[in-house]
Amino acid sequence: MLRHIVAIVSGGSSGLGEAVARRIVSAGGRVVISDLNPAGAALAHELGAHAAFARADCTSEADVAGALDLAESTFGEPVSVAVNTAGILHAAKTVSRKGEAHPLEPFAKVLQVNVTGSFNVARLAAQRMAARTPDADGQRGCVINTASIAAFDGQAGQIAYAASKGAIVGMCLPMARDLAPLGIRVCTIAPGVFETPMMAAAPDKLRESLAASIPFPSRFGKPAEFASFCETIILNPYLNGEVVRLDGAVRMT
Repeated sequence: MLRHIVAIVSGGSSGLGEAVARRIVSAGGRVVISDLNPAGAALAHELGAHAAFARADCTSEADVAGALDLAESTFGEPVSVAVNTAGILHAAKTVSRKGEAHPLEPFAKVLQVNVTGSFNVARLAAQRMAARTPDADGQRGCVINTASIAAFDGQAGQIAYAASKGAIVGMCLPMARDLAPLGIRVCTIAPGVFETPMMAAAPDKLRESLAASIPFPSRFGKPAEFASFCETIILNPYLNGEVVRLDGAVRMT
């Protein structure tokens, strides 16, 4: 059970983040859904008194600080968990068949949102966690970042996304080492192909091909399965500095 936690979930209005927010509340925790997507307001209303919505850009220091302030004013204590699921992608090859170089602006934008945004939420949330009274094991909090199997198996046309997710993998261990003296753990989940709004918009042929490539279970991951693993990380005090693939054993070609 998660009755003792106050969490911030960036990108919490839909997809993996929505599933995490739902899981936290259903397990007795409290959550601030932080997102630019206004659907988070309706989700927070649905979840009731244990949820609040902050319209926030994960790359903005002021916006994230405001979301963290909302957690304290609403629930009476600083956050103890931060889950980063906000992210974007851009598909283009380094050089296209027409000889065009990958445009620089969308590459920088993907890194800004996926890497800088995740780091921004993590650093500011950890600062608040450091003010908490530690539990009997000396724990003050937990940060969970979301990478992707693209960090390891990046496909053609995924250069920006793979670079951003590789950076998130690279942040995991040094961040865990940085925050260890404060009693704050850091883990990263690298999900495979999940049933998210982004994937729902893909053509049927692509969806079928991707599902068939997953050894077992031969289907897309369910957001609830991602959320379940977040709960496992929160509850297991010895999980720290680890990147875990959650992918049905798929290895992208």
